[in-house]
Amino acid sequence: MSVGLQRLREEPDLIRRGALDKGEDPALVDRAVELDTERRRLLAERDALKAARNQLSGEIGRLIKGGANPASDPEVVRLKAESTAVGERAAAADARVNEVESEVDDLLLRIPNPAEPDVPVGGEEANVTIRTWGQQLPRVQPFEGEVGADAPPDALAWERKAHWDVGNALRLFELERGAKIAGSGFPVYRGLGSALQRALISFFLDVHTRENGFTEIWPPAVVNAASARGTGQIPDKEDQMYVATRDDLYLVPTAEVPVTNLHRDEIFEASELPVRYAAYSPCFRREAGAAGKDTRGILRVHQFDKVEMVLFERPEHSVEALEWMTGRAEDLLQRLGLAYRVLLMSTGEMGFTQARKYDLEVWAPGVEKWLEVSSCSNFKDFQARRMAVRYRPEPGARPELVHTLNGSGLALPRVVAAILETYQDADGTVRVPDVLRPYLGVDRIVPPK
Repeated sequence: MSVGLQRLREEPDLIRRGALDKGEDPALVDRAVELDTERRRLLAERDALKAARNQLSGEIGRLIKGGANPASDPEVVRLKAESTAVGERAAAADARVNEVESEVDDLLLRIPNPAEPDVPVGGEEANVTIRTWGQQLPRVQPFEGEVGADAPPDALAWERKAHWDVGNALRLFELERGAKIAGSGFPVYRGLGSALQRALISFFLDVHTRENGFTEIWPPAVVNAASARGTGQIPDKEDQMYVATRDDLYLVPTAEVPVTNLHRDEIFEASELPVRYAAYSPCFRREAGAAGKDTRGILRVHQFDKVEMVLFERPEHSVEALEWMTGRAEDLLQRLGLAYRVLLMSTGEMGFTQARKYDLEVWAPGVEKWLEVSSCSNFKDFQARRMAVRYRPEPGARPELVHTLNGSGLALPRVVAAILETYQDADGTVRVPDVLRPYLGVDRIVPPK
């Protein structure tokens, strides 16, 4: 279950509206309400039949105890026949209850998490820019070196290159060889390109663990169906996931899936919360339906690296926890010196499982585009209900559902693209952001000799 039967009964209109706002079929909500009503009627009918059968059994017992022959006494024979018929009806009601419950459970998995009331309704056009940071550099940059008095006008400016041209010139990645090995969308990094990947991963994890209080997790790169179902990847996103069919395992689309499932079917004590994890993982996404979009360079690939933040919070703290977590992702971009903006995503753009979602988009001046590098989301109790992750508000108290949150901190490909396009110079070299120099051991990326 995801939205929960109790909420379905109490707020069917809100859940129906939430499904419609997210572009999902509200008829699923109507069908779930209808089946839940049938289920409760069947349960009452079954219980009444079982009570009637128990009453008949009692009467039969009294007659036999009074000396009636159980095989030949007409009244005993009649009551036995009636008891058998009532039992068959109760069994039929039981079977139908099981069918209805199975269908309701399946429907609840397919009903999206309603967005918070202040989330804008609509598609991409409805996203709201909350704030921006940094200078949005132009593609054509004034030349800062010395230029002779008789130099032509075009010598007074230079044009930034797209990250794929920079990467090729500096031999940071090899997309064609990656395609030869595994197919398009599987880049090969080399030399300082590889080192830049490791530097970013280490930098992100160091900040999260040493300064932000996260516990580092190194999770498996595959998950089972129960884990994918728990975080909402299935049945919603099956076509986006790579499947190892022989073993019924899924390659992780993000570390969110294995890390959130660490506590599936577990109960926290209140004193243990919040629990905050940071995890690196390779991420695998089929990008089904994305043909023709951002196909050049490393903006849209099937395998990439990402550091993820995962939070388990008390419900009353999850709203402020989302703002705090988003701030941690912003801090990384500020330290890297990359201009960015924060968007409150609309209902149509936020996804199936989120109640509220912020996207962080970094400015890439070479292609003059905003590139998403992080999504920070509050799922409230939506995932926790699917995974049965609970906590005790007080010692000995009845367990309640926690709230789960996650956010990219950060995803690498577009951060790399933004660095190459932001820090390139007119001579074709790329300055290394100050915070990465201790990790890379150089202050500038130059063509290999």
